[in-house]
Amino acid sequence: MGHAVEKLHDRLMEISRVDDDGVYRYGAEKRSQRSELVKTSLKALWQEASAEVDFDLPESGVGLAAVGSLARGQMGPNSDLDLVLMVEDRALKQEQLARFADRLWYPLWDSGLDLDHSVRTRSQCESVTDHDLPAAMGWLDVTAIAGDTALIEGTASSILERWRKAARKRLPELTESATARLRQFGRLPYINQPDIKEARGGLRDSTLIASLAASWLSDRPHGQYDAALERLLDVRDCIHLASKKDTNLLLPQYQPQVAGMLGLADPTLPKDEREALSIDDLQTLLASLGRRIAFALDSTTSRAQHSLTHERPRFAFFQGKREAPRFDVIAPGIAKHEQTVVLAPGVSPVSDQYLPLRVAVAAAEFGLPIANSTLINLSKSPIRDSVWDDSSRRLFIRLLACSEELTRVWEEIDYVDIPGRWIPEWLGVRNRPSASAAHRYTIDRHMVEVTSRLGERSPGGVLYDEEHYQALLLAGILHDIGKRPGVADHAEEGARHVPVILRRMGYADTVVEMATVLVREHLTLSDYASGKDPHDPDVLASLAAHVRGDTTLLDMLFDLTKADGSSLGATSTEAITKRYGWSKWRENLVSTMYSAAKAYMLDR
Repeated sequence: MGHAVEKLHDRLMEISRVDDDGVYRYGAEKRSQRSELVKTSLKALWQEASAEVDFDLPESGVGLAAVGSLARGQMGPNSDLDLVLMVEDRALKQEQLARFADRLWYPLWDSGLDLDHSVRTRSQCESVTDHDLPAAMGWLDVTAIAGDTALIEGTASSILERWRKAARKRLPELTESATARLRQFGRLPYINQPDIKEARGGLRDSTLIASLAASWLSDRPHGQYDAALERLLDVRDCIHLASKKDTNLLLPQYQPQVAGMLGLADPTLPKDEREALSIDDLQTLLASLGRRIAFALDSTTSRAQHSLTHERPRFAFFQGKREAPRFDVIAPGIAKHEQTVVLAPGVSPVSDQYLPLRVAVAAAEFGLPIANSTLINLSKSPIRDSVWDDSSRRLFIRLLACSEELTRVWEEIDYVDIPGRWIPEWLGVRNRPSASAAHRYTIDRHMVEVTSRLGERSPGGVLYDEEHYQALLLAGILHDIGKRPGVADHAEEGARHVPVILRRMGYADTVVEMATVLVREHLTLSDYASGKDPHDPDVLASLAAHVRGDTTLLDMLFDLTKADGSSLGATSTEAITKRYGWSKWRENLVSTMYSAAKAYMLDR
């Protein structure tokens, strides 16, 4: 029993072998070969199981279907099998059905593959997919393996028809599922240890795109999107090979091997340097793929929502004329249209270098997403990093002061590379993973997260004046700008870059000087709190010297330290150590040192 699938996992591994130089090539072809091998083996297993039972298996009314990666032809080296044994009412007795199912499932378990299986009637499949969104999307990709294929194909057609009829009602459910995953798993380009399936821009988004296309509410993207999806599947395959299991979590211990299998490691470099650079390149690759897939999902969803909005003609009240699209102007050259930020009619970005900044501020302050087409248009703006005026400097500060909206809007404009055009030094840390396991985010995203946590009031509740608040926000967005390859002291390196950046932008010398001090010293308060005595006058005098004896700078340093610490750590689903973060213990240590230093300075 089970000869058809004997050592099936080993045979899949043979197909999945890397080349002699350690590089995994021809991923799409290998996925197709693995999928065909499994289908062929399952068909043979069906025949063996039919011959082994002591009753005649009917030619109709019983069939084996595959969903998931096997149905899509995307089998990974260690992908599980998601199989459904379909049966019509009264085709078999329950006892016969159980015995036959055992002949299928047990050999598959013995073959070394993970198996997710179920037994369903057509009505049960329809009922489940009517109420379970993941099940419905799974049945939009289904393959009949063996037995009564007409039963499976008929059920699939019925579910597809029901999906299309209900798509208008289910679109909010589908978009909310994507939003919920975003809250839990974050965005693929900005996570140091991403789940490449569940993160925004990951493989799950491709399933949503296919589901939207199947609903006829929107077309499916092609071209660059197809290439990005295939390359991300290559990454998934390499994670399987490195981990030797079915996982989509790219943990640190897998990253050097995955990067090597993807051909990102330079064999001429020393091992440590080769691994570090290849991991940087891996993160950059994931950022590119994640942005492409996330943008495709956003575009597909937007077109689907637009089709629902405009599927019926709109007529002006008491008139027989069709209404023109409504644009509500919310800033110069910027409008709100269907709950997105767009360019006002007639506005062109090609001659306005400050337009992207105005759009970003409007999107953040009104809490609205920037339309995808508008983002593409903004990329045509003639931004010059050395040309800033008072108005644009104030706008940049307004953007940095937008708290949690800052992270969303920065992600949107980062898709079209705008931050790197404002600040070219940003490109040196963009998408770079942090060397510290305490960091959840990439370096660039971490700096945005820190800035979003900086308020306009000091620890004592007093409002910072304009220059101090500007310096605090600018220090937040630049505090890790010195984290570059080969740099031993990133705080000192950052303090070297900050005055160059801020003077080029035209900020006042006092603002530049304060921001530079904060960047240079952004680890100092935490280091003092962790290893020095807050009751030692010499320690307090030394700490005061780091902030030039300025109590307001000390307040700002405390705020920056708190924001920096609170943005580290992991979500509950991530395997990142929480040894550093803004825990009660660390808050108490830092607060004690801060309070002692401030009291010391006020007494002088």
